[in-house]
Amino acid sequence: MGTATTLKWFTGVFEALLGIPFLGGAFIISNGWTPLFIMLILHIVTLFFSFKEIQNKYGSVLGIVTSVIGWIPVVGMIMHIVTALALLFDAARSRSVYRR
Repeated sequence: MGTATTLKWFTGVFEALLGIPFLGGAFIISNGWTPLFIMLILHIVTLFFSFKEIQNKYGSVLGIVTSVIGWIPVVGMIMHIVTALALLFDAARSRSVYRR
């Protein structure tokens, strides 16, 4: 399993946790929206490795959009859930051209 796939699993799980109604929002607000910034950085890193390993990029791009608009209460929750599903689905089907 490549670095991009590992990062997709990791970011997908964390997006799912942030998408939990009320708990995800409370976690984000109580930490001053820092989790959104951290997830933005992680999605950018995942996108970089996806380019490097020639994998699908839609999950990471969706994650970047979600991190930017995730501060909007209901929209953010829905986006976190959709992004989590996209990333986890993509990680499960990952076939990298880059092999070690």
